[in-house]
Amino acid sequence: MGNGYASYCRMVKSERISNGKKKGHGNRKCGNRYLAWAWIEAANFATRFSPPIQRWFDRKASRCHKVVARKAVAHKLARAGYFLMRDGGRFDVQRAFG
Repeated sequence: MGNGYASYCRMVKSERISNGKKKGHGNRKCGNRYLAWAWIEAANFATRFSPPIQRWFDRKASRCHKVVARKAVAHKLARAGYFLMRDGGRFDVQRAFG
């Protein structure tokens, strides 16, 4: 269920795949642009001020482009945010990025 929220926040690609083959892409503006902006800003802040998230980001950025790595951090934060809103509790950085 967390992936539905991540999709609404524009944190996943909008491509259509069937039987492992790409059947098209589109509808990339589906979702909430303000949530997309907010999670990217949260990722910027987190990679700047949280050492575990910075380490995870550096490892990811060494394998791909920094923009893609930043979006991956935002996606992880959005999924964690969904489960925190649904279940309550506290954010555990080691569970999300450990």
